[in-house]
Amino acid sequence: MQPPITPQQAGTVRVFTQRFSSTPLGARLARHLALHQLQAWDVPHGSDASDAAALVVAELAANAVTHGRVPGRDFELRLTRTPGALRIEVSDTRGERRPPRHVTAPPDLADSGRGLVLVAALADRWQVLDRVPVGKTVRVELDLPESAAAR
Repeated sequence: MQPPITPQQAGTVRVFTQRFSSTPLGARLARHLALHQLQAWDVPHGSDASDAAALVVAELAANAVTHGRVPGRDFELRLTRTPGALRIEVSDTRGERRPPRHVTAPPDLADSGRGLVLVAALADRWQVLDRVPVGKTVRVELDLPESAAAR
């Protein structure tokens, strides 16, 4: 017996995909282009949704550059805008270093370790997926408010 089909929300799915060099400049460019794309998709710059997405992209891109870098290989940003949600995916080609499924805050005086804590706090859902043929993808979903979701 097959599971029942759940009704889908009608609406347009929009996708933006871009590869960036695995450098600090590439990470900054990913954040800037993500904000530009969200503005084009009627998620206004400076809104809570835009600010949350900017922080998530910045943290995931920085992690891809710092921990997922393989010399000569880029990282990829994919944004998917559906009615009611924004999916942010950052993929790199290093698969052996995977972020933990559950993150905890680092000690108060630690120099690093807060990025994924912020991502987990902002995300409505997030997970780490294997990337074919090699690497990993960190997927974050942010629910959009009704005003942005209706557009």
